[in-house]
Amino acid sequence: MAERPERKPRKPHTAQVIRTERLTPHMQRVVLGGEGLADFSPDACTDHYVKLLFPAGGATYPEPFDIQRIREEFPREQWPVTRTYTVRAWDAEHRELTLDFVIHGDEGLAGPWALRVRPGETVRFMGPGGAYAPDPEADWHLLAGDESALPAIARSLEALPEGARAHAFVEISGPEEEQKIDSDVEVVWLHRGDRPIGEALIEAIRALEFPEGRVHAFVHGEAHFVKQLRHLLRVERGVAREELSISGYWRLGHNEDGWQASKREWNARIEAEQEGTSTPS
Repeated sequence: MAERPERKPRKPHTAQVIRTERLTPHMQRVVLGGEGLADFSPDACTDHYVKLLFPAGGATYPEPFDIQRIREEFPREQWPVTRTYTVRAWDAEHRELTLDFVIHGDEGLAGPWALRVRPGETVRFMGPGGAYAPDPEADWHLLAGDESALPAIARSLEALPEGARAHAFVEISGPEEEQKIDSDVEVVWLHRGDRPIGEALIEAIRALEFPEGRVHAFVHGEAHFVKQLRHLLRVERGVAREELSISGYWRLGHNEDGWQASKREWNARIEAEQEGTSTPS
């Protein structure tokens, strides 16, 4: 048997902050550009994401920046910390990459950074990754998520062909978080208020009268409500696995490091439970 070719490690992209914009009280936009994006080449996926690299604990890394060298020479606790964000827009003509950040004051790592970063500062990231784009052959589309999924949902709606049938639900904290999306599809904005996250989404999708035909669905956000919606769609509604892009972008009570460490096991266990038609707790 032929040996597999050795995979070369991917190099991070280096970009500069071009501008920032406060979209809503809890959403900050950061636009990146510069010569370092010359080889950035996303494809047709509308859920593309990049992994931003933040110095760990104020560590200083040698130049030129070399992620492999850092991982070989620095202790693990000093490796760059990664945070994953969906690509809201990519302007190939001007080589500008737009990222939207959910912010909660000083909570977290990337949100506070997005608030304080200024034009000209350097940003490094890996990617892009991604796997979903609306299937133009589907009879209709279902898109649902919380604030963390809003960039991907918005980009997907903007990519739908004219006249495509779609139902889109986005749960946000309140009316001040609604955004303008360049799409003919009417987004149902669900205002959470003091309710548990995802509760309004589950109610809305359960109450939806599903149109006839094949649905292509995109459901992402906090892991616990995604678990409930996976059961609703796969078991109760009979949506085929291949017609469903569904995953927890984050999990309440966990930072990204903790969630990513357990995400694969969590998803595999939930899928096994629901393929056996057990009711999720």
